[in-house]
Amino acid sequence: MRTRKAIRAVALFEAFKGSVALLVGSGLLLFIHRDLHEMAMRLVEHAHLNPAARYPGIFIAAATHFENLPLVLLALGAATYAGMRLVEAYGLWYEKAWAEVLAAVSGALYVPLEVLELVKRPRLLGLTLLILNLLVVILMLWVLRARRKAALAGQRESPR
Repeated sequence: MRTRKAIRAVALFEAFKGSVALLVGSGLLLFIHRDLHEMAMRLVEHAHLNPAARYPGIFIAAATHFENLPLVLLALGAATYAGMRLVEAYGLWYEKAWAEVLAAVSGALYVPLEVLELVKRPRLLGLTLLILNLLVVILMLWVLRARRKAALAGQRESPR
């Protein structure tokens, strides 16, 4: 019962990440065919920053030369990521083995990056994310192992 609750908690978290990515991707599409230079100037002014200063100037210059294609590509990337997270969340919620494999693999892919980031910049947030990610990977591997054991036990008991 605890395992089911843990898997459902992971499913809800994956659904949350997918929803956030979907919102970000949708938000990026709102900037297509807009005057990004004007929007950057407004943002800098709203933050009471000097547009002639170094970093606000870099931000304004980047917005001025930004094309629509990168925005579309970023939005497509966010939509793809969101789709994967939402499909994974659905599969985990309904206890599908393929979703458990997907969660274990996708979680394991982030571990080396999180370790590298932690070595470069040791921070409590980075350590927390690494631990949570490792817990998800371990949980999924444990569930998959239990599923396999149950399947093997079922094969042994069935008459041939």
